[in-house]
Amino acid sequence: MTAPPLSPAPTRPATPRHIRVENIPLGIVMMLGSVLLFSVMNVLVKLLSETYPVIEVTFFRNAMALIPVAVVISLQGGWINSLRTERPMGHVWRSVVGLTAMSLTFWSFNLLPLGDAVALNFSAPLFLTALSVPLLGEKVGIYRWSAVLVGFVGVLIMVRPSGEMLTHLGALVALGAAFCQSFAMVAIRQLSKTERANTIVFYFTAITTLILALVMPFVWVTPHNLTDFALLSATGVLGGGAQLFLTRAYSLAPAAVVAPFNYASLLWAVLFGWMLWGEMPTLHMVLGAAVVAVSGLYILHRETRRRLPPSPPAMGGGGD
Repeated sequence: MTAPPLSPAPTRPATPRHIRVENIPLGIVMMLGSVLLFSVMNVLVKLLSETYPVIEVTFFRNAMALIPVAVVISLQGGWINSLRTERPMGHVWRSVVGLTAMSLTFWSFNLLPLGDAVALNFSAPLFLTALSVPLLGEKVGIYRWSAVLVGFVGVLIMVRPSGEMLTHLGALVALGAAFCQSFAMVAIRQLSKTERANTIVFYFTAITTLILALVMPFVWVTPHNLTDFALLSATGVLGGGAQLFLTRAYSLAPAAVVAPFNYASLLWAVLFGWMLWGEMPTLHMVLGAAVVAVSGLYILHRETRRRLPPSPPAMGGGGD
């Protein structure tokens, strides 16, 4: 899952070290690299969840992501600044909803063709726009509301006009993941008013790893061989690395420029699904995904016009 984080920058005074230096071509390359790494991670998650419990795969995804997170924190500001927080319970809430979104997303990979699951996950910005009114007190105009309604029409097309997939567990899980992800985005926006991006990602990664570690004794399946252990570990390293690429992309170029390339993950999902599982998207899934993508891009356009300059993302959404 590679939906871009939508968090405003912390309200700390700017310093010369944090002056934005744009490099749009490099920003696009970073976004495409992030999408590729996330897409490979999604493939590994789908493959591994056929043998190991989804909760165990999620544990490795978060625990091993601590490695790249620790490297970045050590290089950017150090541990004292990154561990300082004014809202500990806010981090707990963000971790709970983010972990729920990630677990449901990984479960949907196991239940649906990869392309279908990724396409349904892109409905998260639609839920976010709707939730931003009651939870963030934001004003949403007629144009963005219209885009949200059109986007949900796209979702209905994906789950089939007859409503057949509305009773399909995989579709319900994927939409539930998108809904939870929108709550995680809201939590990131709220935390970013006072917290550093590295602080948000560190506490998310650490708290979710701790929560999952408490569950592991009840679901643990010992990796059958070193290859499986390496692949499980790779989900976290790839996910953490992809998030770093994503953050760098938003620091180098405006959101309106790099965010549309995020939809390349749909193409990767379809390609990997066809190559590895013989999965081919249906016509209604393609049409519905196109409608959701267009509505999401329009919402991004309106967000960018309303929030200038575009704000950098928190480093560690990680597929939440």
